Amino acid sequence: MGRIVKQLSDTTTKYYWYPGEKQEWIRAVVAVGTGGASAALLMMLTRNTLAAVVTGCAVTLAVSGFNFGRRDAKALSGFPNLSDKAARRAAISHSGRAAWRASAHGVGGAVAAIVVLNLAHHGWVADWLLPVVPAVVGALAHQTGMIWEQLASTVTSPGPAAAPAAPAAKPSTE
Repeated sequence: MGRIVKQLSDTTTKYYWYPGEKQEWIRAVVAVGTGGASAALLMMLTRNTLAAVVTGCAVTLAVSGFNFGRRDAKALSGFPNLSDKAARRAAISHSGRAAWRASAHGVGGAVAAIVVLNLAHHGWVADWLLPVVPAVVGALAHQTGMIWEQLASTVTSPGPAAAPAAPAAKPSTE
């Protein structure tokens, strides 16, 4: 939960609460802004509404999917050991946030598909393939974000791995 603090006077402070963190809202605005800018640029260059809308939706879902993937990877790395009651409560909290992110990302893909389907173009590619492109790009960006976040982590082992055991000789049947 985020908050904005405004000092009205020496003795009065007003608090505004909003869901999420300010940084995540900024990332959401950046995702929508980059998608809108790419759609506007492509519309100016090609005058093709279908290509502009598909590209704009795909860019928006790619940026948001990358951010959601990074957040999911951070949540997974901090996932507690489920041995006590407090850890199970924390796991439920992590799961609830992950379900919310998944719902938001799924709704974004569905809205993009509806927008692309309602454009005035016909044909197999425009009706069946292009509506799915933004959702697929968003899903791939989500996985890329998860991998990107894990690249910074290191894994230690107690020592080098042991050599594999030699296979046992088969008895001959002669």
